[in-house]
Amino acid sequence: MIDPRAIVAPGAQLADDVEVGAFSVIGPDVVIGPGCWIGPHAVITGHTHLGVGNKVYQFASIGEAPQDKKYAGEPTGLTIGDRNVFREFCTMNRGTAHGHGVTRIGSDNLFMAYSHVAHDCVLGDKIVMANCVSLAGHVELGDWVIMSGYSAVHQFCKIGAHAFIANNTAVTRDVPPYVMAVGQPAVPHSVNSEGLKRRGFTPEQIRHIREGYKILYRNELPLAEAVKQLTERAAQQSELGAFVEFIGRSTRSLIR
Repeated sequence: MIDPRAIVAPGAQLADDVEVGAFSVIGPDVVIGPGCWIGPHAVITGHTHLGVGNKVYQFASIGEAPQDKKYAGEPTGLTIGDRNVFREFCTMNRGTAHGHGVTRIGSDNLFMAYSHVAHDCVLGDKIVMANCVSLAGHVELGDWVIMSGYSAVHQFCKIGAHAFIANNTAVTRDVPPYVMAVGQPAVPHSVNSEGLKRRGFTPEQIRHIREGYKILYRNELPLAEAVKQLTERAAQQSELGAFVEFIGRSTRSLIR
């Protein structure tokens, strides 16, 4: 299953059924789980752990040192879940000692060509990062986030679950769950209602989320008052709890 032209370092731990293509390089501290496919000319290095059923296409770089001037060779890591797809020229960097120490990527994500995940990022599940999307260090993405082509996220920003980031958008502050963001810098546009429909949200739930969006963005309320009203509604409309929880964790302020 390992092409004889590939280089797999002593110490690398590969499940018995892992496929490795020609001219790929696997470093000594790498762990690759069952069912993974590593195409030709890929590089996986560092303290990198891949779960089950991941696919790494040609010329991807997985687990290389962080692009951080303070990094001094510490044994930091990259942890990847299951069934992710890394297309051509993806770059996924491991963490830093002054950050989390590890970059974490969940499961069932699609990283299109030339996408970049920097050091200490934390990504959930079922995310799509389109071509040339870039995340700076310490960024957090919730489940089901979709980032359109050429969009980018400033360091330490958070993007909530089910958010949609339009193409060429520059995210410089936190984007709440369910929100579609657009622009340079990003501003709220609407609710990602089509995405919510596809994921099984009921019409009533989507209506509640739209009403919550209006409270947060259209009623010209101070943020504290908007949070108060959202919290009251969340007692009966649990889907609004995601707004309240996210706002409580926000550190860079919300797009407004």
